[in-house]
Amino acid sequence: MKKDDVPQDLSSLGKITKEVCYATDSNGKYVTELSSGWDVKITALDTAWGDIEKRIAAAKQQVIDGKASPLLFFIEYRLMDIAILAGYTGFWKWQIKRHLNPNVFKSLSDKKLQKYAEAFNIKVEDLKTMTVHED
Repeated sequence: MKKDDVPQDLSSLGKITKEVCYATDSNGKYVTELSSGWDVKITALDTAWGDIEKRIAAAKQQVIDGKASPLLFFIEYRLMDIAILAGYTGFWKWQIKRHLNPNVFKSLSDKKLQKYAEAFNIKVEDLKTMTVHED
């Protein structure tokens, strides 16, 4: 593709970041050019974020229904899984799975809750109430 043909379709990430693409200049040599995105990529990203938002909403509903602890919500919200959370907290994966039970979660010590809060970059009270503060 020629340098002038590099797509510049504005996406939701276009104001935050740009992608490096390779194109040919007027002399036919390869050069790098910044692109703010293109339609196909925008559609794929929007679909992926839509799926993530559905998973977060489903996790929140499970917590509200008493089927899971707030850990599930924050795991989804922070785009983590149990293995990643285990790495951040030092808990075993089986312990985290157990802590996903709302009754077990309610009995966790402040020290354990603090580890989870630090992993999610929130306060313990926000962990308990599923409160998200956007910065």
